[in-house]
Amino acid sequence: MLTLADFPVGRRFALGETTVPLDEMVAFAQRYDPQPFHVDAAAAAGGPFGGLIASGWYTAVLTMRLLVDGLLNQTAAMGSPGVDAVRFPYPVRSGDTLSASATVLASRPSTRKPDRGLITIRVEVLNQSGITVMTWEAGTIVGRAESEKREARSENSDRGSRIEDRGGADARP
Repeated sequence: MLTLADFPVGRRFALGETTVPLDEMVAFAQRYDPQPFHVDAAAAAGGPFGGLIASGWYTAVLTMRLLVDGLLNQTAAMGSPGVDAVRFPYPVRSGDTLSASATVLASRPSTRKPDRGLITIRVEVLNQSGITVMTWEAGTIVGRAESEKREARSENSDRGSRIEDRGGADARP
């Protein structure tokens, strides 16, 4: 199980790949994002993309599955405070093979809870031609190993002692 210490800044994780099936792509759009260029082949042919394209949200769902299978299920993950900066710079089409990776942008222990920390990752999705089709940045709360927890408790204890020694107003028992 990966813990906070396994996520140094700059580490990159390959998350796997998936191929986009037409029927699933259109069914998702019909239910959740029924714009003509996602659901109507005839209308899409004359539209701005020259044919059907996947909803960006469908691409995000496929990517989330790759992220879960390729990383989060092997991590002491405790949820996410959110996703930022979602971008869809290039359209995804049926038959495209998408590959995803996650790169650690930031990693820090919690200042209040010694059993966890927060990482920020940048997820990038490429199509079979190496073109970026989606990116996002997200925070993930990650558990710490027992040795990391002991170290954090020790550091917090030492810090509290130093504050008390100075007689500071923030001194805690």
